[in-house]
Amino acid sequence: MPQHAWPDTEPIEVRLAAGDARLTVDLRGGGMSSLTAGTWDVLDPYPAGTVVAGWPGSVLLPWPNRIRFGRWVWQGRDLQLDVGSPEAPHALHGLVSWQRWAPLVDDGGSATVATTLEPHQGYPFRLAGAVDYALGPEQLAVTVRVRNLGTEPAPFGAGMHPYLSVGAATDGGIQDAELALPVRTVLELDGGLPTGNRAPMDGVVGRIGDRVFDDAFTDLVRDEDGWARTTLRGSAGELELAVDRAWSWLQVFSSDTLPEGRRRRTLAVEPMTCPPNAFADGVDLLVLEPGAHWSGTWTLSWSAA
Repeated sequence: MPQHAWPDTEPIEVRLAAGDARLTVDLRGGGMSSLTAGTWDVLDPYPAGTVVAGWPGSVLLPWPNRIRFGRWVWQGRDLQLDVGSPEAPHALHGLVSWQRWAPLVDDGGSATVATTLEPHQGYPFRLAGAVDYALGPEQLAVTVRVRNLGTEPAPFGAGMHPYLSVGAATDGGIQDAELALPVRTVLELDGGLPTGNRAPMDGVVGRIGDRVFDDAFTDLVRDEDGWARTTLRGSAGELELAVDRAWSWLQVFSSDTLPEGRRRRTLAVEPMTCPPNAFADGVDLLVLEPGAHWSGTWTLSWSAA
């Protein structure tokens, strides 16, 4: 009887360690399924290989956030992406979060995972995506890389979706955390999509309290080294998320719509290259020539209370 081959189903994750820090990278989507420092869950965790609400830790390519009705036009071509649902008929968070990623490098403290995005309905371009993770005892460095494998210029945007945890143990507990954002401008959104208006923003929020965030911010305030730094402080300690100049937007989400048991316990601070609806509006949309590549780095540092 002939043998029948099947695709590989293992491994489903890559695990890194440095000091008492532990990172798990999910090979379904290439993102972060957990990050701990001792007993502290620095990120909202989930079991690798599973589908959970809210896109925790996800890699967002070839666009972050939403595209209104999934419709956009590129060089005279009308394009239609798959949309999420009849109730929210928009294209959400790219095309790579559910596909398999391959581990290219894994030395115990650092790893590179990668995938190929083949042409897709509404996105007729071929890209290679890779994420380099480097874990230290008190910091995680993440570099996202994209290369155009096709024969024509490819528009794209990139983002990641970490949910930061600073010790909230009950729903609503993020209210006690203190937040400072390196931003000057907020993009007005309606249903997660731009209205066309912007407003000044004071990023020194302080105690979050009952404030609801699901906002896109830009005009980032950068230190002399060119990096923009967000700080979040709570009972477990302080987190600093820093982005280099490749990231010009931050989406901040206070987890209000997550299921019970995860609602308003963490704060998503999402590095993005472009705002919501960038494919349709053209705002900060990146374009790669054939064979060209792009990269952007962000870091997350922690200090226990």
